Amino acid sequence: MAMNYSTAAELHGVTKRYGDVCALRAIDLAIERGKITALLGPNGAGKTTAVRILLGLVSPNSGTATVFGADPRLTSTRARIGAMLQVSKVPETLRVREHIEVFRSYYPTPMPYPAVIAAAGLDGLDKRLFGTLSGGQRQRVLFALALCGNPDLLMLDEPTVGLDVESRRGLWDAIRRLADEGRAVLLTTHYLDEADALAHRVVVIARGEIVAEGTPSEIKSRVVRRRVRCVTALSLDEVRMIAAGASLRRDGAVTEVLTTKAEDLVRALLVRDPTLAGLDVTGGGLEDAFLALTREESDAVAVSSVEYAVTKAVA
Repeated sequence: MAMNYSTAAELHGVTKRYGDVCALRAIDLAIERGKITALLGPNGAGKTTAVRILLGLVSPNSGTATVFGADPRLTSTRARIGAMLQVSKVPETLRVREHIEVFRSYYPTPMPYPAVIAAAGLDGLDKRLFGTLSGGQRQRVLFALALCGNPDLLMLDEPTVGLDVESRRGLWDAIRRLADEGRAVLLTTHYLDEADALAHRVVVIARGEIVAEGTPSEIKSRVVRRRVRCVTALSLDEVRMIAAGASLRRDGAVTEVLTTKAEDLVRALLVRDPTLAGLDVTGGGLEDAFLALTREESDAVAVSSVEYAVTKAVA
């Protein structure tokens, strides 16, 4: 099979079992150079297993995993990968500079020290002991360590946990620059606004299977519900009667409705409440799409389980 030079890493037909538990079910996943791919899924969906296979930490039961066309377990392959994992632990008694210099020494062509510091936003912190840093500052150090080898493929697991808004935006800019330089980035995050803001491509995984993939806009387009926000004098019960079957909530003075019949709802609200204000109708967001897709998968599994039980009972 000819190598696709735009692809940095790939899982092809990968299945991984842990005893009786099937973590991944014959999935195909490609991580492209110069792109940020967000891998989304609920806890236990299989995200961590997919990342561990691409890092060469575990092997699939069937299927193949390649990174730059080679086995991810090879030392030469691992030298081209940078990883920031939630399980990362580093000694607290070393200074930030010492950590970075030690990690840079592991690689044949490390990223220059000033570039690592600048990308991770660690100016003025390199003389501090790791143990004295705040949670957000520690996250930035772990990001810096992932960059030390000047990686062609960067795997980021929840990179902005614990960061304040300004630091989070700064890290987003750094990740975008790395992709603009031609590096491949695989991002796993529970912050769906982060995936929406950063990702060129989103892959949604549930129960070990990929249930959707595409650009953030393509994923969001799969949500048929729209969000209606307004300030109304009607009670929540009155709105509920108008918007039968919709999802409602009230946040202070603002009423928010998720509905498949936005136009009908707006017309009914305007007729019943001449004081209606602050009307805003938008398409569903990535969070709505994620919840809908993973809920559909759970419902399908539940139906399948019921059908199986009924079949067994009849037999």
